[in-house]
Amino acid sequence: MSPIRYALAATAASLLLSACVSAPPTAPPVAVDSTTPAQRMTAVEQIAGVDDTELTVQPLRDPQVEDLRESAIAKRRAGDLAGAAEALNEALLQVENDPGILQERAEIALLQADWARAETLARKALDLGSRTGPLCRRHWATIEQSRLARAEKENAVSAHAQIEGCTVPGIKRY
Repeated sequence: MSPIRYALAATAASLLLSACVSAPPTAPPVAVDSTTPAQRMTAVEQIAGVDDTELTVQPLRDPQVEDLRESAIAKRRAGDLAGAAEALNEALLQVENDPGILQERAEIALLQADWARAETLARKALDLGSRTGPLCRRHWATIEQSRLARAEKENAVSAHAQIEGCTVPGIKRY
């Protein structure tokens, strides 16, 4: 076989073989979670709802801290999440271990899509605060939503399982 014929045969064989090779399998499409931070916050608020038969305890707060909280609420309603976060950060400088303020700050982080910070703040609030009632449910719901946002489904299921344990019936008086 002449060198030219040999080269043509080799090229033809190469083309035939390359036609037989299939494309590598593509990975299945990854489901993109399109839940917005506002939708995540709504889920937290729905889970935390107060039941009229439930015992809840509200702390007394320093008036200056309460003013900062109210300012944060107003800024959040106005869409100024950075301003709300700053007001709550100032409040935390005065009362760093207040679980309610820590939770409110966690919720602002959730709205800002700062998932890791939202979980960290909610866990700290949970460690310092009540293990029952609406605030407890808000802690766990925030942790759950933070984990879902980071595609940590198994950990989110674990957090969701804790929510039910936060509900304690109030005292029935006859």
